Amino acid sequence: MKSNASLIYSLILVVGDFLALVAAFVAAYVIRGKLYHTPVAHPITAGSYADIFLALLPFWILFFALLGLYSNNILEKRFAETGRLLIGSFVGLLFVASYAYADNNPVFPSKLVPVYGFILGFLFLLIFRNSARAVRIKLYSHGTGITNLLIVGNTKIASELVASLANPALSGYRIVGVVGTKAHSKEKYPHIAVFDSFDEATAKLPAEKIHSIVQTELFSASERNDQILEFAQTNHISYRFVPGNSELFVGNIAVELFRSSVPVIAVHQTALIGWGRIIKRLFDILAGGILLIIASPFMLIIALLILLFGGRGGVFFRQTRLTRFNNQFRVFKFRTAKAEYNSLTHAQAFAKMGRPELLKEFYDNREYLPDDPRYSRIGLFLRKTSLDELPQLFNVIKGDLSLVGPRALIPQELSTYEKKHSILSVKSGVTGLAQISGRKDLPFAERRKLDIYYVQNWSLWLDIVILVKTVRVVVSRTGAK
Repeated sequence: MKSNASLIYSLILVVGDFLALVAAFVAAYVIRGKLYHTPVAHPITAGSYADIFLALLPFWILFFALLGLYSNNILEKRFAETGRLLIGSFVGLLFVASYAYADNNPVFPSKLVPVYGFILGFLFLLIFRNSARAVRIKLYSHGTGITNLLIVGNTKIASELVASLANPALSGYRIVGVVGTKAHSKEKYPHIAVFDSFDEATAKLPAEKIHSIVQTELFSASERNDQILEFAQTNHISYRFVPGNSELFVGNIAVELFRSSVPVIAVHQTALIGWGRIIKRLFDILAGGILLIIASPFMLIIALLILLFGGRGGVFFRQTRLTRFNNQFRVFKFRTAKAEYNSLTHAQAFAKMGRPELLKEFYDNREYLPDDPRYSRIGLFLRKTSLDELPQLFNVIKGDLSLVGPRALIPQELSTYEKKHSILSVKSGVTGLAQISGRKDLPFAERRKLDIYYVQNWSLWLDIVILVKTVRVVVSRTGAK
């Protein structure tokens, strides 16, 4: 690839991370040694301290590299980057401590120095990386660090790429041409050149002006595909191919030998297979059990409030929902509806109260009515704060639900959705991508797309990220209705 912008940026991150860690542990040494009046347990000269850390820090940076902190895949994912920085900082500190133990010589003058160093190191790394990202985006607006991209294909994916990358100041890409007259609107993007064929594109565009090629269409004539790949490799241009059925390839992919001789690509319906299912279940039991213990006093108080102020009816609401492999189960929630409307469908409840016109308003407002007459006052509060869903922790321990997964829906809601079998290839969850991305603010179809993405791209780290973001969403009541 002729554009070295990403490589240069990664090298800047390596140098910046090194300097941030040096600054952090120098500051930790100064804070403990100069600002405290009590003597240190292991007097170490500043020179010896610096020599040790300058020798060990390259291995610390290596840990960062192994965590993927210098790969292009992580640079735009701030939350994932922050988590890996935290893990890398802790592992690096353990490495330094292990070295001190093996060498049988103190590295830190006192026990507080590694604590200060860890805290300051993580903060300095965050500050540096966010500053570097801001500078990089600023440079995009001046045309620096831009990757010139040629898109090949007359497909919907090509149109989506043009729309998302059209502004170089935001995307970091400059589309120098599109091979395919149907790939984008000339009226909307008049500055992007359109070519009828790849030959025409390469004749009018100098190879040195193309940094990357993305092919979104597999041509029936193999020679045309070979021509594009050979051109990219001959001119040392980055090449990517987007398969026509892109949804097929975003799950768990493995290259295997079929019958010991034929290489095949195995595409699993979900990444949550094998040991992944076992790890996820163990995580659900451990984290779900801890959350249930913490939530128990609050659940008892809520139950008493429902009995006192929720009108007639029981404390819990039970409903048949769907989970993995199309299995049905009874979900537990705190009762929020008035007794006369409990367990009724939306249409049945509005008809029973003699206000069927509210049904249209309910669906027009994305399944929400302010001061919905079906719910008690305590019920409205529980729904807005999502506290009505706490009893689902019992379903998690029982094994009906997972802490994180696609939303558990009633059979009627999923019956008309054509990709429901992808969603039902894993256990439904108490929370999920849709809940942290807007909840009821998103249309039904968008929520289901997020569910499918989760199914195909599951990881334990993704579960942890979703759980942390769920707390933020619940506290801020984002999308809660």
